[in-house]
Amino acid sequence: MNGNELREALRSEMAAVTPPSPLSTATTLGAARRARTRRRTAWACAGSAAVVLAVAGVAAVATPGAGGFSPAGPGPQAVPHPSAKDTAQPWPTGPDGRPQEDRTARAGSRHDQGIRLLDEIVSVVPAGYTAPEDPANQPADQNQLRAYQAQFEDNVNGVDVWSYMSWAALAQGERTGRLLVEVHTSGSQLPAEPCPLAQQFWGMQGECEVVTVGTTQVGVVIRPGSDDRFDQWAAYRHPDGVVVFVAQDMELGDGRRPGLATLPFSVPQLAALAIDERFHLQ
Repeated sequence: MNGNELREALRSEMAAVTPPSPLSTATTLGAARRARTRRRTAWACAGSAAVVLAVAGVAAVATPGAGGFSPAGPGPQAVPHPSAKDTAQPWPTGPDGRPQEDRTARAGSRHDQGIRLLDEIVSVVPAGYTAPEDPANQPADQNQLRAYQAQFEDNVNGVDVWSYMSWAALAQGERTGRLLVEVHTSGSQLPAEPCPLAQQFWGMQGECEVVTVGTTQVGVVIRPGSDDRFDQWAAYRHPDGVVVFVAQDMELGDGRRPGLATLPFSVPQLAALAIDERFHLQ
């Protein structure tokens, strides 16, 4: 069983634990909301499992720490990176001239691109929202408010393919959601067509429509299927092969903070972010 198959099996197990809802309409709605929170908490546990499995060559999610990166905390655990593959190849060489310990870059230019991506996310926060920073001594069981990572994906025809994933909480008063951007460098084997590309994002499915921005077509999943880790996401493949996914959600995912009343970006705005040159990273 390879890494992708393991993650798919884990996702199936997580989906199977949701209990049936009561028949009362009011109770059913409440149970559905609680189930969604529990499911997202389960994804957080899946993120912890991914960190453990990194020792065996499966993707490791890491977050910035005082000494560079530390093992994944509650931030990216809620949105574990699903795209890495097992490989028998040596890991890429780090800035110290030695192979990386795993897929995650903890220093050097790739690592810096992850930081840059986070900065660019903060730069597009819409009016009326803020992107709060993590408080000092944040409890370990709370999702981080900002996170980033840079990860080696694969070597395709002699070209190293990397991904950068960063996200920030978007707050409006006491309510909090999130905005995540994931970039894959040139050379990936992701689809070129807008909707098939959008539906490749973490293997999630949903109702997709093609949105035209100027002369450019962008795939936007406007309504998720059973896997609702995000409410909406857009996908675009640049002519040079760089792929950008932009996802938004009305909840942070830790069950501790009330979610946003509405999504921060409209569908056209989300599509425009996917083609924004600020996210066009190599």
